[in-house]
Amino acid sequence: MRVRIDAVRRKVSRFVRHDERGTQLVELALVMPILVLLFAATAEFGRFFYTYSTLAKATRAGARYMTSKPVDSTFKGKAQNLVVFGDESAGCSGAAVVTNLVCANVFIEKKFVSGAPIVTVSIINFEYQPLFDLGKLTGSSTLSLKVNVGASSTMKHLL
Repeated sequence: MRVRIDAVRRKVSRFVRHDERGTQLVELALVMPILVLLFAATAEFGRFFYTYSTLAKATRAGARYMTSKPVDSTFKGKAQNLVVFGDESAGCSGAAVVTNLVCANVFIEKKFVSGAPIVTVSIINFEYQPLFDLGKLTGSSTLSLKVNVGASSTMKHLL
């Protein structure tokens, strides 16, 4: 019986390779797409958070500016320039604090709450432009990372 087991082992060992060259390359090929996807998702989340926090800071600066000014078209335009370009004298031209942000995206509203004037500065209809858009990569528009980002700041009007 012992001879028979040895014969079977020899026959099977012909088909089993003990050479493992190239297995690391196969493992890398299997793992690399997952690592790239994780890296892209992390980078995209960071960019989205940066965009949102920049928009929120810009609306706060615009609201702070408008609390000390009368709400009219002259100061609204200057506040829009301050929100979009970081400078009230920019004249709706120059480098925006966030790519693709324009003066038309800034909405300024004055209203009265319990008799007190309130100024609200909002970013409306601003679409985030991702670097790694899953919708384009997969051909599915439902997975697109192009989303509307809005920020708003409300402060009491001092005048």
